[in-house]
Amino acid sequence: MTRLFLPVLPVLLALTVTCAPAQAPVLTVQQSGTTALLQAVSVSTREPGVVWISGHRGSVTRTIDGGATWSTMVVPGQDSMQFRDVHGIDAQRAWLMAAGNGAASRILQTTDGGGTWTPRFVNADSAAFYDCMAFWDDRHAFAISDSKNGRMPLLRTDDGENWALSAIDALPGEGGFAASGTCALTNAAGDAWIGTGSAATPRVLHSTDRGRRWSAAVVPIVSGEGAGITGLAFRDRRHGIAVGGTISGKAAGARVARTSDGGATWVVAGEPPTAGPLYGVAAGVAAGRPVLIAVGPGGAVWSGDDGATWTLLDASPYWSVGFGAGATAWLAGPRGRIARVDFR
Repeated sequence: MTRLFLPVLPVLLALTVTCAPAQAPVLTVQQSGTTALLQAVSVSTREPGVVWISGHRGSVTRTIDGGATWSTMVVPGQDSMQFRDVHGIDAQRAWLMAAGNGAASRILQTTDGGGTWTPRFVNADSAAFYDCMAFWDDRHAFAISDSKNGRMPLLRTDDGENWALSAIDALPGEGGFAASGTCALTNAAGDAWIGTGSAATPRVLHSTDRGRRWSAAVVPIVSGEGAGITGLAFRDRRHGIAVGGTISGKAAGARVARTSDGGATWVVAGEPPTAGPLYGVAAGVAAGRPVLIAVGPGGAVWSGDDGATWTLLDASPYWSVGFGAGATAWLAGPRGRIARVDFR
């Protein structure tokens, strides 16, 4: 499985669509205070202006004022960790997920705004490599690993602290991509989705009972070792988007697909005007209409028509994107790059 050792939590929304068009977004670069590669974004839906972003070299940064200022830290004793996913509840509570083989995969929790971090899970299996985590609420969550021996290790928690291990049947070589923290997502109704790759066919796994039972659907994007789905976003229980590409190698094929039946079936969507793979995607609302932002090393793009067409937002490389409850999104990428995106 390609681990995305790189060289250089999506919010689900039930929408009432109106006829007002989404306006072109405005991008504002932030001062993060770090040069680390930033790989995951979590925007609080409880406290406006609160955003958590995590990355390599044990780095995590947080704003509580909508990006006017950022507080950046290295988690003590974790400076070698690659925090590929983060989930922030509010200004005080957040979880970090590090990705890597064996003990390099772990989950930490803070309840004091990052002042202290408590290990909640440390991977003891040298064959497991955790890719993404997703939360239904502030107590119930899951995390997914690349497969081993035909099964994908799955962690679940019902209290945010104790994580129990189970597994999902997998295709040979199947796993996720720890690229952006968007390869797994949830909604408040108990749904969960996982995007996979590096197998004969990319798939989306779907659960309607908080990860106890799973179904699978083939997704028509580029497939094979080092290729597949890197990110998912759903704007409601039925309408979703999958992005990906070829992380290693030169295989060609579609990079975007969409569903209108909750992930049971997928069709190819529009191709963005950027080169290379897409690493992450998020769904939001602008002027009462759904909007999407997708990011990758080739830049950031946005769509106001469920991924049928895409417009370039920024040619700079980004690894992850997250939407809050309003029409504001956050992008993160190499050398501590953070940008705020506002739809007018």
